Amino acid sequence: MTMRRGYADGPFGQVHYQAAPEGRPLVLLHQAIMQSAQFDAVFAPLIARGLRPVAIDMPGFGMSDAPPHEPTIADYASAVMPVLDALGIDDAVFAGHHTGALVATECALAHPERVTAVVLAGPMIITEDERQAGFDQLVSKERAFVAKPGGAHFPQIAAIREMLAEGTIGPDRISEYVIQAMQAYHRGAYHYGHNAAFTYRHEPRMCALRQPTLLLTNTGDMTHPYALAARALRPDFAWAEIAGGGIDICDQEPQAWADAIADFIDGLPPRP
Repeated sequence: MTMRRGYADGPFGQVHYQAAPEGRPLVLLHQAIMQSAQFDAVFAPLIARGLRPVAIDMPGFGMSDAPPHEPTIADYASAVMPVLDALGIDDAVFAGHHTGALVATECALAHPERVTAVVLAGPMIITEDERQAGFDQLVSKERAFVAKPGGAHFPQIAAIREMLAEGTIGPDRISEYVIQAMQAYHRGAYHYGHNAAFTYRHEPRMCALRQPTLLLTNTGDMTHPYALAARALRPDFAWAEIAGGGIDICDQEPQAWADAIADFIDGLPPRP
């Protein structure tokens, strides 16, 4: 089964997506500064489990048009339902990774009738000091990022991604990560995702969730402590933990990541 590409008309222009043609719908929302291609390695194992992945480029990322202003997480969420409408999908399970987990939360609260369950892979339960550090150490650098003569900014991004991957991701895929980041830069949205994420207060919004929810984490991810905090906050949520990995867990352990989501969905009560 092959993923098909398409566009839907969203609130900020066209929204690009990839979708399988059949199966139980599963919306996949990527982390910043990536795009739907983040999930390339998990499409096949998800499809093999009877799911229909629908991966969306959030506005300003990948091939989706950028908002005319710095978006909020709610703004990103407003661009998701038009994709489901274009595909004729009434409801779906929503799974988000890092920034995508915040967008999945907001979609579930705004459209509870259409979001049947939620997977939060990288919730953001942080202190105010951690929030400020995110602005100071990450968002500010992304705001200041500029292209350099001779393409010197490309190896700069590659070096960061290689450091984060710790030798687990090959140079071809690292090169793709750089391309994904540069597409966001080209659209003027390079800092948009992390700015929205660190502005967002996930704790009260996560506490308001009423859908069945899975906290999916891996121990090598920088957000793993936040997942532990989320588990303490919502012990009623399902829990799945993968050993090791990092922010690139979808490439490092695609089968385990896909199976954790599929197992959770298989255990959900039958839909009416």
